[in-house]
Amino acid sequence: MARTYDYILGGGHNFAVDRAVGVQIERIMPGLRQAARVNRAFLGRAVRFMVDRGVRQFLDIGSGIPTVNNVHEVAQSRDPECRVVYVDRDPVAVAHSELMLSGNDRAAVVHADMRDPEGILDSPEVRRLLDLDQPVGLLMLLMLHWVDDESDPPGLLARYRAALAPGSHLAVTHASGDHQGDEVTDATEVIRRSRSQDQMNLRTRAEIGELLTGFDLLEPGLVGCGEWRPEGPADISDSPDMNMLVYAAVGVKSAP
Repeated sequence: MARTYDYILGGGHNFAVDRAVGVQIERIMPGLRQAARVNRAFLGRAVRFMVDRGVRQFLDIGSGIPTVNNVHEVAQSRDPECRVVYVDRDPVAVAHSELMLSGNDRAAVVHADMRDPEGILDSPEVRRLLDLDQPVGLLMLLMLHWVDDESDPPGLLARYRAALAPGSHLAVTHASGDHQGDEVTDATEVIRRSRSQDQMNLRTRAEIGELLTGFDLLEPGLVGCGEWRPEGPADISDSPDMNMLVYAAVGVKSAP
């Protein structure tokens, strides 16, 4: 799905099978490209927000194939000293990230599955670049809806949270069918039939909120992606429904 998302964003690092799935989903949800753009715009706002609050190191889980305004580009444009580690399980995404980061000694990529937080946090790249005794900006954008209930997403997030220092921030976006009709269900069925490793698990706003237990959500809380501190028209979709297709939130881990 990282390659399908790349196609939807207008990228060129995808295969025919990825494009075929993307085309089918777009036929069902014509505003999907706008929703993807709104999610990408949220990434930039969230990273800038964290840097302005003093965060200087970032862990981007499920970073996908590099496109415009990647985390290290946003963060290091604010402060060149920022350090970033990307994580993805798609070998194509990892290979392109390695090429993009060549020569940048303050950014690296880890080939791993988000369901292995201990392995990720103990990886050579994380140990070299991130100091877990200091606040970290943890990003999980469009990731948690790929984790089924049997894999215990609240417990998974708790394992990451336990390893982070107080003052660490979490940014999350998660797809939902709350404000959609049958389109989201039909799109989920397309993904299921594609036999992708990734299968979407839609959750309600209340269910997504439960995943974030242990983080104090900052204003405006858990809202539609386009409604989280928009800075201009480019941050919002022309379609109100597409602004609410994905929920977004930023939370902070408080001191005990």
